[in-house]
Amino acid sequence: MDMPAGENFPFARRDFLTRCGMGFGFSALGSMLTKESYGVTTNPMAPRGPHFAPTAKRVIHLFMNGGPSHVDTFDPKPELTRWSGKPLPDGSRLSTERKTGAAFGSPFRFRRHGASGLSVSELFPHVAKHADELCVIRSMYADVPNHEPSLMLMNCGDGRLVRPSMGSWVTYGLGSENQNLPGFVVLCPGGYPITETQNWRSAFLPGIYQGTYVDPSKGGPADVIPNLRPARPDGRQARQLDLLRSLNRRHADARGTDARLEARIQSFELAYRMQMEASDAFDVSRESPHVRKSYGSGVHAKQCLIARRLVERGVRYVQLWHGAAQPWDNHDDIEKNHRKLAKECDQAIGALLTDLKRTGLLEETLVIWGGEFGRTPTVELSKPGANAGKVNGRDHNHYGFSMWLAGGGVKGGHVHGATDEFGFKAVENPVHVHDLQATILHLLGFDHERLTYRYAGRDFRLTDVHGEVVTDLFA
Repeated sequence: MDMPAGENFPFARRDFLTRCGMGFGFSALGSMLTKESYGVTTNPMAPRGPHFAPTAKRVIHLFMNGGPSHVDTFDPKPELTRWSGKPLPDGSRLSTERKTGAAFGSPFRFRRHGASGLSVSELFPHVAKHADELCVIRSMYADVPNHEPSLMLMNCGDGRLVRPSMGSWVTYGLGSENQNLPGFVVLCPGGYPITETQNWRSAFLPGIYQGTYVDPSKGGPADVIPNLRPARPDGRQARQLDLLRSLNRRHADARGTDARLEARIQSFELAYRMQMEASDAFDVSRESPHVRKSYGSGVHAKQCLIARRLVERGVRYVQLWHGAAQPWDNHDDIEKNHRKLAKECDQAIGALLTDLKRTGLLEETLVIWGGEFGRTPTVELSKPGANAGKVNGRDHNHYGFSMWLAGGGVKGGHVHGATDEFGFKAVENPVHVHDLQATILHLLGFDHERLTYRYAGRDFRLTDVHGEVVTDLFA
């Protein structure tokens, strides 16, 4: 790998795994993975420096899976309102996945906020209070109008093949500041989204960099993370783990080049270490009543508060999904559904930004908000078996949509790019998903072309062979 972090691993991966064997276990249980041999760390999750000085050290990714409508949230279109109910003029209409009809003006009002005058929909009054911290990209675009490939593109840089997720690339490059918690945590209430674990898989990267899935809709920490507390006294458990370590070492020595075995061993050892700190990190009841009240009630308040508690404890990458499947996929009843969905998360996101700013974490924490694509400015026509009888929703739109960033060295109160007058296509300073990924890695201190991993005879990277850093977003 062509990166400074690679200097910590001067020998080949196979040699590395062979030398380590069960060394991870020994270090984890003995000295919390701090020992070094031959002048280099033996811990693949040890903190490492990037290519250059970063402005962000950690990431919170608020993923609104399903595709929130940009023209109803962060991209006001007065012209669309004026044309509402009428066919769009020739040349302004693009092909869509499903049949769509006339222009569909937003049912939501937009207002300007903060000293910057940034326009935000009435759906997000609490987020709007942070208008001067938001860097809104109104010119995002993706490749196709389908959920599965668009989810994979946004999260893993490839819409067709299983590739390492962005969180895996980040932890591969930077390691983690806390060895008792996973470096990459995924919070998704109620089950998996579509494409499931592919969204946070490490793929061909070592298994230690895979995202750890947690369902925050469950009760306390013991319910969120099953079997968190040991069933036996500490002393007895320690003796059992010593025996297990010995057996694992013997097994690994006979299979020294088996990366999957090494990943399993590392996972078991991390689970042991989590007993010490996870109970505290995931227990939001330890927050003051005032703080809990500021986040609101419900699962999204809980997971936003957990996210803040994780990053302040050194977790490198936290991804929050709005829910299982694709809740923002509103092909019908978009006014009712978008209002409900925004109400579920707006207060919590606003409180998260407030908390991060209050504690000084926002300066070094990059917050990302958005989905896999946007929605059409034209109304989706009814279809039997889907939105039968309803003409009040929007189809998928990959031609142009919005995302916003906050903290981590980005310009606050800033709008980058634009869609056309109706919100169909990115026309001014367009930003492809690969450009966004290159920019995120740059904020974390990486040249996206040099953060690579050799697999199957070639060097892979998050952005594949694409991506340009969008410097206009930098403060």
